[in-house]
Amino acid sequence: MADLNLSVEACLPEDRQAATLVGRVWRPDADGPSVVAIRGDAVVDITATVPTVAELAGRSDATAVVREARGETIGDLAAILGNSAHDRLDRGLPWFLCPSDLQAIKACGVTFAESMLERVIEEKAKGDASAADAIRGEIVGQIGLDLSKIVPGSDEALRLKAALVERGMWSQYLEVGIGPDAEVFTKAPPMAGVGIGAQVGLHPISSWNNPEPEAVLVIAADGRIVGATLGNDVNLRDVEGRSALLLGKAKDNNGSAALGPFIRLFDDGFGLDDVRAAELDLRVEGEDGFVLDGHSSMKRISRDVADLAAHAIGPHHQYPDGLVLMTGTLFAPTKDRGKPGQGFTHELGDVVTIRSPRLGALVNRVGRADRIPPWTFGAGALMRNLAARGLL
Repeated sequence: MADLNLSVEACLPEDRQAATLVGRVWRPDADGPSVVAIRGDAVVDITATVPTVAELAGRSDATAVVREARGETIGDLAAILGNSAHDRLDRGLPWFLCPSDLQAIKACGVTFAESMLERVIEEKAKGDASAADAIRGEIVGQIGLDLSKIVPGSDEALRLKAALVERGMWSQYLEVGIGPDAEVFTKAPPMAGVGIGAQVGLHPISSWNNPEPEAVLVIAADGRIVGATLGNDVNLRDVEGRSALLLGKAKDNNGSAALGPFIRLFDDGFGLDDVRAAELDLRVEGEDGFVLDGHSSMKRISRDVADLAAHAIGPHHQYPDGLVLMTGTLFAPTKDRGKPGQGFTHELGDVVTIRSPRLGALVNRVGRADRIPPWTFGAGALMRNLAARGLL
């Protein structure tokens, strides 16, 4: 089994010394999690000032708190990163967790035109990977235009919809890809995300699945976008392809939402335009020697990220503890791993690395949702733990 590369150089943003980074650490001495600021090579516990990341994200002085609040240095960044690898974990020492806590974990789908076609193919194939290649050629041949030029909800999009309906080619995925309403779904409950070094989980019923490398918005309860991180929206293509009503089963399983390594808060040197310009690289390395490289460019997204946030939160839907919002991916793997025409699917043990220069790298290993550690520490446990520590 290959080691996970969780070094500072590999996992931190390239301009880390200028970045305002916040995360969460499990503290064995407290039998619970702490909010931490990354200051140089030190990991500083600031939970006495802000007991949850959700509360921090809602504060107007969040950046100043992360940079200046007094706290306890609980360890060296490199040492805690190294101890975060699931297969080298020493439970007597601190390790990093998913950087969000009480925020809802939401996601947007079908936000890139190129990957939208792969969702249509999933639907037409009804979850059969062997049928995907032929359907892909048929759809591209019939549509015969560059969907990335279509503005969702525009008059041109509506004309295209009418033409596709007439030709029997309309799809629920085209509806949210070029229609007026974005797809927003619940990826995982609050506290259910996994962090850097953890295992991500595949439901055992799935035989066609893939990672989805995404930029993730951190949104306060009042709707302000206050930061960003990386995410892996683990996707069961066969399950979702069988029926849209199985989206919850395809998306929300134990370990299926990975976030991290840290939340980068917006400040004078990093803001929403940097998220809009983000380039994400993906690498999957299998124990069988298989390597898959992929890329997602936020510059090619069909809906602006601020528009996605407005679809998720506003007068129509409130999140008192805020939310994190996965924004979708351009990446849709078609490289064959086994038989020709079957495309890509995960194998257990795959190492997935999602990297972006200004957000760092999220590294996880693929396991089965029913065999990786179960989710046992929820919001109630967090409140009891913080109360016992005198932090509420």
